[in-house]
Amino acid sequence: MTQRLRDFGLTCGIMQPGPLNAITDVPGVKLGHHTLRDGDILTGFTALLPHDGNLFRQKMRAAVDVINGFGKSAGLMQLAELGQIETPLLLGNTLAVGTGFDALVTRALAANADIGRRTGTVNPVVLECNDGYLSDIRARALTEEHAFAALDAAASGPVAEGAVGAGAGMTAFGFKGGIGTASRRFDLDDNGYSLGVLALANFGNAGDLVLPDGRRPVPPRARPQAERGSVILVIATDVPLESRQLQRVARRGGAGLARLGAFWGNGSGDIAVAFSTADPIEHDQPADFVALRALNENRIDTLFRAVTEATQEAVLNAMVTAPATTGRDGHHRPSWEIGVHLVE
Repeated sequence: MTQRLRDFGLTCGIMQPGPLNAITDVPGVKLGHHTLRDGDILTGFTALLPHDGNLFRQKMRAAVDVINGFGKSAGLMQLAELGQIETPLLLGNTLAVGTGFDALVTRALAANADIGRRTGTVNPVVLECNDGYLSDIRARALTEEHAFAALDAAASGPVAEGAVGAGAGMTAFGFKGGIGTASRRFDLDDNGYSLGVLALANFGNAGDLVLPDGRRPVPPRARPQAERGSVILVIATDVPLESRQLQRVARRGGAGLARLGAFWGNGSGDIAVAFSTADPIEHDQPADFVALRALNENRIDTLFRAVTEATQEAVLNAMVTAPATTGRDGHHRPSWEIGVHLVE
């Protein structure tokens, strides 16, 4: 069984994780990967489904925070304007955004005969990082079929992490990066709720990483370079929140990244998308007014702390679970093993 951060005695913050310590602790949320490993190709898609139903017909309240906008994602403009998502979320590499867009459109059209006829079009959300150091991104190897495979693999329960799906060719702080996740559990009005974070970690300068205990892992033969990586955060919760509150929660993902030593460099695309699984929005709502539940703003610090801690831990889980990898043209990223490559 793959060891995660807590198996080495390190924790992030003071709140308790959910049973899986994963984004799938949020009821209804499913995650799937499809990975390509073929010579100089180390890439893939990761798919996140907020619920099992038809997302176009039952949309999720959502928000986006663009921490630093050096990115090529699709669908964020409408997400920010309307405060909702209406497709699964796909994560891939930078030059596969169009492929992921097409795959989500294909699935939405197949499930909704009225799209583009009796109702509007659909807004796919596709998020990306550049895996071109380890993978031949110019080969544009990802296809719609690979996106479909990730969508079809989505499941609840334990989550595969590290060099899987969109994380196959990613780098973090000079080490191998990838996909990681974590969650926090808390009570509001005597009811239990969850918040989970999925991180696609492809950012950070070698030598900048700070562990929760203050140590700084440094990869062998690390050389200074400009920060040109990216990180995608997807934040899910079952707390009823309106889109403005979700945007505030998404912004606190940046606090978790800062705890790790990130400074969101000029060439870094750092994006956080947050959604709530409570109270889906009906596409065919006939009423002029709809009921809306929202968290008491004076209680939102609980979620701010939860997303900060879970973001920090999700990135570290991505790194701990990713093996040393040699990719395109012999480019190499070592694995980060706790107790190895540490400078006091």
